[in-house]
Amino acid sequence: MISLDALQQRIQKIEEEIQTVCNRSGRNRQDVTIVAVTKQVSAKRTKEVIELGITDLGENRPEGLLGKKESILSEGLTWHFIGNVQSRKVKDIINQVDFLHSLDRMSLAKEIQKRATSPVDCFVQVNVSGEESKSGLQPEEVEEFIIRLAEYDKIRVVGLMTMAPFTQDEEWIRTIFRSLRELRDRMASKKLEHAPCTLLSMGMSNDYVIAIEEGATHVRIGTALVGTESEGDE
Repeated sequence: MISLDALQQRIQKIEEEIQTVCNRSGRNRQDVTIVAVTKQVSAKRTKEVIELGITDLGENRPEGLLGKKESILSEGLTWHFIGNVQSRKVKDIINQVDFLHSLDRMSLAKEIQKRATSPVDCFVQVNVSGEESKSGLQPEEVEEFIIRLAEYDKIRVVGLMTMAPFTQDEEWIRTIFRSLRELRDRMASKKLEHAPCTLLSMGMSNDYVIAIEEGATHVRIGTALVGTESEGDE
């Protein structure tokens, strides 16, 4: 496992890079949230990340989320569920998270409505790239889906989420992110009470710089920030 000093250096490097991108893009650094994806590391490493100032944490499995929450009792944390969630697992996590990044079907919405004790901030997941391996609505399905969610008072659509293809083609990645931003803008312009749709969850360890340039408000950074349990000390 890497040392605390090495972890701090990673976080500082990412912070400096994000600040540079924001300056270049004319954006306010405060408008970009780093979600530390801690799914591959222990509660101990997650606590170290918190100590170094990162308070938005992302998990993609119910067991990982619940285990971390049980062992980490820090105040002021924001928990993001970033993975696909089976309808039968909704009851386990929905009242334990602040944001759900993977709302992509009506059956899931119905289960959230049934299980949530208060409104949940959700990102609607969109499969902009059209890859069969990725979950999410097709872009042309998004508007109707979000409008239908008006009948669910336990769901608040705060924005859209997508994942770009894992590729070295930066222009293709940029096209994906730009398309999601344009779709978000169209939805936001409708000023739906249940769906302000002002946020964009896009960008991971390999492409968060491009995502921020294209308007991301939430970047989900895992290995580039927290590393993995198998790493040696640096």
